[in-house]
Amino acid sequence: MRNRIYTTLLLMLISVVAFGQKKMKSPAASSEGSIDGVKVEVKYHQPSVQGRQVMGKLVPYGQVWRTGANNATTISFDQDVKVEGKALPKGTYALFTIPGEGEWEIIFNKNANQWGAFNYDKAEDVLRVKVKSKATSSMVEAFTITVGSNDVSMAWENTEVKFKVSK
Repeated sequence: MRNRIYTTLLLMLISVVAFGQKKMKSPAASSEGSIDGVKVEVKYHQPSVQGRQVMGKLVPYGQVWRTGANNATTISFDQDVKVEGKALPKGTYALFTIPGEGEWEIIFNKNANQWGAFNYDKAEDVLRVKVKSKATSSMVEAFTITVGSNDVSMAWENTEVKFKVSK
């Protein structure tokens, strides 16, 4: 009888754990690399196009975007850097953007632990830079951030944006 109770309790616990965990529609992703000897790491979630119009519609132009899905995207630098020639101290930042049709504003915010952009506070911005966007050569289904040899690239749907990083 005792074994039957323990078995029942164990099965109930397994069921609660298994059914309590939902598969995220926008899976976690990361990208890391070295630029000018600086370790750069980006953690984000990857939304997908899924037949929707993304730029200018799902992601409105002229508004702060969390730059991914779920938690705010974070970017870390293990040394002081320059982003588009402007100084940024080493550390971990929330990476927000303000997309535009031909130009994006890239925002490094000191509150790296937040959900989306719902509590975004401009007063906590450490750096803002503007960069040009360009059309991609092919459709990018899942939002993707890549740390390259001298820049960080963000691509989704038919748009790519890059910002230069140096020491």
